[in-house]
This record gives sequence, C-alpha cells and structure tokens, in this order.
Amino acid sequence: MSNISKVQKVLYTAHAHVEGGREGHGETDDGQIKVDLRLPKEMGGNGGGTNPEQLFAVGYAACFEGAVRFVAGQRKVNVKGAHVDSSVSIGPREGSGFAIQAKLEVSLPEVDNETAKDIVKTAHEQICPYSHATRGNIDVEISVNGESVV
Repeated sequence: MSNISKVQKVLYTAHAHVEGGREGHGETDDGQIKVDLRLPKEMGGNGGGTNPEQLFAVGYAACFEGAVRFVAGQRKVNVKGAHVDSSVSIGPREGSGFAIQAKLEVSLPEVDNETAKDIVKTAHEQICPYSHATRGNIDVEISVNGESVV
C-alpha cells in the first residue's frame, strides 16, 4: 500500500522549461519567470544568476505563508504583518550525492505565542503541500516569533 499523497483534483499545473541545468536558463510557459541559472560562488561557480535552492526557498516560503494565512483565517485570527524568511542549504550527503535542508522563520507579530505555534504547526502538518512533500525527505526547521515549532 502506497504512502504517497495523491492529488484528487488538479487545480493548477505550472510548466517550466530549462536548458543547461545549473548553468543554463529557465522560464515558465507563460513567460512570467525567466531566469539565468548559475552555480553559486560557494559551490565553485561564478554566480551572476539564480539557482534551484533560491527558487525552492521562495516557493516554500510563499506556500507556507499561504498555509499559515489559511489556518489563521479559519480560526479568525488576524495575522497582519505576517511574513516568512526561509533558508535552503545544499551540501554533500552521507554516501553519495547531495542533500538539501530548509529553515522557515515565521513572524506573526500580532499573535500570542501559543496561538502562533498552533497555527504554524497546523499549517505544517495539515495544509502546506511543500511541507507534505518534504516531510521525511529533508530536514526542516520551523520557528515562529523566535520559538521552535518543528
């Protein structure tokens, strides 16, 4: 029996085309994103473009904040001023190849800490598709208002 979450009804599909991998160019079919991809200087490249880790960091942060706002809305909690800072790191993994890890720092400045933790934990465990996709696959640290949640 598979443990994979299945999409029951596709609501949207993003399409992208990349040529050249980490030293190439990528864009979405609607032309909204056009990026030159470059290996970061820290990994021996010249920099001067974006990289998959940056794109993942933006995507995860945006999706996670959306999940937080969804949960807060269901609970009628005002999350004015909410934002998410994200970090995605890459490095060699034990054995071979590379692995990534993520860190999300959520700010809910107008929400008490207990409520904030509960909202963020629910967003991570039940709502955010990026959290579902990464769970058990990469290390993810999540904090809210400076306090660890995951």
